Amino acid sequence: MRPNIFLITPPFTQLNTPYPATAYLKGFLNTKGISCVQADLGIEVILELFSRVGLEKLFGHAKDKKATGYTANASRILALSDDYINTIDSVIAFLQGKNPTLALQICQDDFLPEASRFSQLEELDWAFGSMGTQDKAKHLATLYLEDISDLIVECVDDNFGFSRYAERLGRSANSFDELYAELQKPLSYIDKITISVLKRKIDEIDPKLVLVSVPFPGNLFSAFRCAQWIRQNHPDVKTSMGGGFPNTELRSLSDVRVMEFFDFITLDDGELPVELLIDYIGLTKNPSQGPLKRTFLLENGKVVYKNDSLRHDYKQNHIGTPDYSDLLLDKYISVIEIVNPMHRMWSDGRWNKLTMAHGCYWGKCTFCDISLDYIKIYEPVAATILCDRIEELIAQTGQNGFHFVDEAAPPALMRALALEILKRKLTVTWWTNIRFEKSFSYDLCRLLKASGCIAVSGGLEVASDRLLALIDKGVTVEQVAKVTRNFTENGILVHAYLMYGYPTQTVQETVDSLEMVRQLFEAGVLQSGFWHQFAMTAHSPVGIEPAKFGVVPDSDIVGSFANNDIAFKDTTGIDHDKFSFGLKKSLFNYMHGICFDYALQDWFDFKIPRTKIDPDFIYNALQDASDFDAKPTSKIVWIGKRPMVSAFTKSKKGNSWKMVSLEFHDRRSVTEVQVGEKEGEWLLKILEQVSAVSGKPMTFAQLKSDFENSGLEDFELFWYSKPVAKLREAGLLVL
Repeated sequence: MRPNIFLITPPFTQLNTPYPATAYLKGFLNTKGISCVQADLGIEVILELFSRVGLEKLFGHAKDKKATGYTANASRILALSDDYINTIDSVIAFLQGKNPTLALQICQDDFLPEASRFSQLEELDWAFGSMGTQDKAKHLATLYLEDISDLIVECVDDNFGFSRYAERLGRSANSFDELYAELQKPLSYIDKITISVLKRKIDEIDPKLVLVSVPFPGNLFSAFRCAQWIRQNHPDVKTSMGGGFPNTELRSLSDVRVMEFFDFITLDDGELPVELLIDYIGLTKNPSQGPLKRTFLLENGKVVYKNDSLRHDYKQNHIGTPDYSDLLLDKYISVIEIVNPMHRMWSDGRWNKLTMAHGCYWGKCTFCDISLDYIKIYEPVAATILCDRIEELIAQTGQNGFHFVDEAAPPALMRALALEILKRKLTVTWWTNIRFEKSFSYDLCRLLKASGCIAVSGGLEVASDRLLALIDKGVTVEQVAKVTRNFTENGILVHAYLMYGYPTQTVQETVDSLEMVRQLFEAGVLQSGFWHQFAMTAHSPVGIEPAKFGVVPDSDIVGSFANNDIAFKDTTGIDHDKFSFGLKKSLFNYMHGICFDYALQDWFDFKIPRTKIDPDFIYNALQDASDFDAKPTSKIVWIGKRPMVSAFTKSKKGNSWKMVSLEFHDRRSVTEVQVGEKEGEWLLKILEQVSAVSGKPMTFAQLKSDFENSGLEDFELFWYSKPVAKLREAGLLVL
């Protein structure tokens, strides 16, 4: 039986890996025996555009269109068009990992044509070294693609972007007017490629229902273009929109013109609404046209919201494993836009996307949309089920890299997941988003690293304790410094989300926040970061009670289309926009490990106050190692290997006693621990019992009790002895 449901992600989201929404939904539909096909139109459009045939058409179009006024950069690219056409297929294959030897040529000065993006190029040996040929070539190839992108924006389609299209039309689109007017215009150059890809898919699949995922403003316009073409050419095919954009922006939708394009729009978790929708339009064996869940549709000429079903949403344990079949997994391209090793992870590498927990376990940050169910309703997934899904995805995709796309991964669940990964002896590489809370001790970070964790990202937001309290972040700058140290010392990269312009934030606090960030980078405990300006959203505590936070909305009128971002005035009257360039420029340099000795004033072309932060604030905070203390409820875990054991006799002043030498080998070194015979026998038993691979954790209190019940004396003296300190180094963790 041919599948009659088609899931699509319109252009553009990511180049290096599929956005996971359709894979999540396909995985769920599998559990219901409902067959479907999915496609990421973004990567397919990119591959058509950035090919020999694609560039021949592109350059021909740009040259035919040319009148006067092209910049020198565009003119240079057009003059070198043959060089781009002759190299593009090889470069794309290289970025897909299929042509690694091309790196040697790319790194030569005369292989790639170079335009303005290369003018910013500095000596790259410091970043890639003499052995970093592949990464250096990937960075150069990225600049090459960005040069072509600049030509497209200037000469062909000014809405183009690698990870977004016509994004401005989706941002703060309180009214549908501008977007609607744009949709009445002829197809753009990029639109035509998108529709040609879509047409081939529709002709091949012949679906009855097309589900369109719109996670971001940057693929909203393309979503409407796709739905518009389907409505015009296949009026019998039903279309539905879901995803992050409608979930946050379209909750009060009333503009009937939207329904000229989409038959339905569903909100929040998509599994149950889509299942009910499939039944509603008659695609099940015994359709009932029963009630719908969180679904907009047109009735009697008006947009109505149906939420009549009494069924509860599916638990995370029952939604199935994401299914990436149908997607062109071997054709995604990895790019390196910036050489910072942490910052590049969003655009480099193929990551299987999974979620540890639905929603946020903290759920208090005042800038966040915590009133919405996708954040408010917290539900973790059992570590055993997560590992089952990991194994299924490795088997399906051939990739063992995982990006857990949580709002904030819970420390306890991360610990359980790490232990399960070690127990199953899986080789995986993973990273996720966290809160910088004190639960992330040195030993927990060591456990996470042992399980394959390579990086974390988290919100430091405003590096000011007053503002962190106002945000209700639940952390302090000092605490963040210690946590980032624990990750960094265990070889886990750390990215910080940074914010400026929070309500009531003063100029002094902005300057002091930058100084905190400078010190964190200089101390080596942050590797990457990104500044974004505060935006007030309708579903956040600030948006719900603006007066409480010292802001005044520009209008209380609810628009007929998107209603999430709210324009406002801060009662302080400070122009936070003017800080944007200096904050981002300084951060760019700090991420490259330079310019720490520059005065903060050097980053701004207007007068700023001197920082009030002690120049050694972060350094002093990092000297405290109090989180190493063990509590009675702390879990004891052994992540090392079984030791090589030998017995010997130790003599002193005529006395002799039996000793045991335990020799622990890891991949880089050997640790030798010498203890008395009885202590050695006890240690061997305990290490087996608490082994992450073959045993299970015991509490510190249980460990102490077992020691004393074994006829051994003075546990505290033993625990704080030199042999146990060496054991801690070899892999005995207190969690």
